[in-house]
Amino acid sequence: MPEKSLKNKSPKNNSNNWTIIKILSWTESYFKDHPIDSPRLTAEMLLAHCLGIKRLDLYLQHDRPLQKDELSRFKSFIKRRILNEPVAYITGEKGFFESDFKVAKEVLIPRPDTETIVEKALGILNAGQDNLKPMRILELGTGSGAIIVSLVKAVPHHLYFACDISEKAILMAKKNADKIIPQMMNDRISFFAGDWFSSLNENKLFDLIISNPPYIPTKDIQTLQPEIRQFEPLLALDGGRDGLSCFKTILNDAHRYLVPGGILLLEMGFDQKEGVQNISKQYPRYQSIEFIKDMAGHNRVFLIKKSID
Repeated sequence: MPEKSLKNKSPKNNSNNWTIIKILSWTESYFKDHPIDSPRLTAEMLLAHCLGIKRLDLYLQHDRPLQKDELSRFKSFIKRRILNEPVAYITGEKGFFESDFKVAKEVLIPRPDTETIVEKALGILNAGQDNLKPMRILELGTGSGAIIVSLVKAVPHHLYFACDISEKAILMAKKNADKIIPQMMNDRISFFAGDWFSSLNENKLFDLIISNPPYIPTKDIQTLQPEIRQFEPLLALDGGRDGLSCFKTILNDAHRYLVPGGILLLEMGFDQKEGVQNISKQYPRYQSIEFIKDMAGHNRVFLIKKSID
């Protein structure tokens, strides 16, 4: 099929002939021409969201004609995607771990790789269930709240705290907590604005501090996919000259807010193991660094403990 012009050859708003299956096929071909990754899947996700139905229902209702307003809305989605806007920002949500999270341009889109840190944290929290005293967990840079909300939902009897330098991100995280966590559990989590540890009192100590900080070297930002570099918040991506600046900041201060033997759990870039090992040696208040691999076999998370003495 020759390359199409959205203006000249897209579905007409007043047409009754554009059924679900026909519009899916047209959009898949159009996305291939540009090109857009996973054109069929992208078309399905956008159309299902536009119509307010599940992807499976697209095929159960394949001969259903689209109404004028539905065609108009779907065309606007196509235009946004052609301009590289991520599907998650167009639909306003992203699946992560066991829930669907609200997202917007103010927050980073949750990635499957980040589920690694959730799984490791759950292992730590579940191991501590024998202790009758609830553990205290802090997330730095919560963004959409995907990590901390997933933890509260899975292990609600602990006490959770989450901060972010962006007040808009905090509002988004609160919305996700209200949406995903049962009302009776909402008192288990507290959100507040702050730059890393700046809003904390050193008298309040935590058993676990967790974060997915910015770790992309500044020089690499422009090499990222346009969906990332043009739309996702730079503040949540840029890890400084070597990508390690946030790790240094967190390691420098976290020991003041951890109980003896407390755990610091951080996501990192797949190629940053050596750099993380080198900087961790500069902070003698920690011990026993451990690296955890993601589903692809890449080093994705590192765990380091505060010394007991």
